[in-house]
Amino acid sequence: MSVLPLVFTSGWASGVNAYAVVLLLGLFGAAGLSDDVPETLQHPEVLIVAGVLFLCEAVADKIPYVDSAWDSVHTLIRPAAGAWVGALLAGQSGSLSDVAAGLLGGTTALASHAVKAGTRMAVNTSPEPLSNVVVSLAEDLGVAGIVTFAMFHPGAAAVIAGVLLLAGLVVLYFLVSRIRRFLHRRAQRREERRLTRQPGAPPG
Repeated sequence: MSVLPLVFTSGWASGVNAYAVVLLLGLFGAAGLSDDVPETLQHPEVLIVAGVLFLCEAVADKIPYVDSAWDSVHTLIRPAAGAWVGALLAGQSGSLSDVAAGLLGGTTALASHAVKAGTRMAVNTSPEPLSNVVVSLAEDLGVAGIVTFAMFHPGAAAVIAGVLLLAGLVVLYFLVSRIRRFLHRRAQRREERRLTRQPGAPPG
């Protein structure tokens, strides 16, 4: 069976939470639940690093504005992780070119990252922090559920991931005005901080 559905699903999930994907795949492989997981992801040091970074993201992802800063830092990390995982999965399977799998995983991760980052900007226009926690928990549970499902039903999981990605892009389109509001507020805060750091005018 082609590893293409698993590459697509892991790419989508990497765009939401790359560390959770690496951690889950590594644990499934180490536990012997799947032969599709390459040994690289099963190494203890990889699992430890992924676990620590996952905990860091679990905290940062639930704090208003900190989550958007975290997303900005991961604009390159998540697509790179999606490409890396995709290439490893293809190398393990041998049914798909490493380059093609890397491109698919990276592109899918970039698209889902854009949905996640844009949605968080829109959520951060809300004055209360509860929405950030709810959205973050939904993302964590969604990634965990779909990656787990993909281990046993890769084709069906890929369809679900595709639907979620498409729905996310549609929602993102309708959130453009709120995203612009968030960016405007952030620019205002930066300008205010810049002005407060400036020394006072010298006496005449």
